[in-house]
Amino acid sequence: MPLNYQSLKARQRETRDRFPHSLALRVHRALSWLKRAEQEVEDHDARFIFLWVAFNAAYANQVPDRQNASERTLFQGFLGRLIDSDSERLLYELVWERFSGAIRLMIDNQYIFQPFWDFNNGQLSEQAWLLAFQKSKAAARRALGDMDTQKVMGIMFDRLYTLRNQLLHGGATWNSSVNRRQISQGAEIMGQVVPIVIHLMMNDYQRIWGEACYPVID
Repeated sequence: MPLNYQSLKARQRETRDRFPHSLALRVHRALSWLKRAEQEVEDHDARFIFLWVAFNAAYANQVPDRQNASERTLFQGFLGRLIDSDSERLLYELVWERFSGAIRLMIDNQYIFQPFWDFNNGQLSEQAWLLAFQKSKAAARRALGDMDTQKVMGIMFDRLYTLRNQLLHGGATWNSSVNRRQISQGAEIMGQVVPIVIHLMMNDYQRIWGEACYPVID
């Protein structure tokens, strides 16, 4: 059965009574945004944005010591929990079979590597951003060679996060020809990742996924 809003919503209705309150809220919110994203067939900018909100609804949670933990550390922990829950190896298949070529192109794309923009904004020297880019690509090659799914996904999301910032912070023009390739690729990857994330969280509902941000207040 394909993983999409319709199939996931049907499962959620059947199993949501078993979910802890926080997980139930996060899954409900993520599904609502996934539904909206799937309505966008031609507008890749809108689809990517809606998918990112869906992902954030599933991922984001209250962390008591957030000041002492970087966002990257928190995200790596979340990825680790997802991979531990992935007995069907859905994330493995996504990284190594469906999107291996697209991920390699993304890793080599300087326009979705944040230090490149830090250099162009006068915050880094040319030597510093080039060195950072070389190190990032070398780390990605090692992860690819080791078939380290978690590491490759972490690097992939670093690039996708830069793309997300370009859109959500007004750093790109809607439907611009300049960004078409990375936007369409990003939307395609997120369109596969988000349903898997929701599916894994519902499957492993007894795992501690954390408290939802912005709980509903009666």
